[in-house]
Amino acid sequence: MDEKTRIELEAAAFRRLLEHLRKRTDVQNIDLMNLAGFCRNCLSNWYQAAAEERGMRMTKDEARNLVYGMPYEEWKAKYQKEAAPGQAAGRSGLNHQH
Repeated sequence: MDEKTRIELEAAAFRRLLEHLRKRTDVQNIDLMNLAGFCRNCLSNWYQAAAEERGMRMTKDEARNLVYGMPYEEWKAKYQKEAAPGQAAGRSGLNHQH
């Protein structure tokens, strides 16, 4: 497979992941973090870092808007729930901050 095709396929898979996460608002970031070790905020941080590595300026809010499909504060108000007591404890061993 040539490089251009690989990049196009990776981009298509990433767009599909974002679409899936946008539809699955029932899946909380804490659930993703505890099960997979990353969440929507991690994706937005990686997106922002990739942009900056290429000399593009992107704010955290711009990156989160791209990942969430809406402003982060709006997503939190609509979909974020309180973490259950055991959920937050599962995060304690991970080097993860929002």
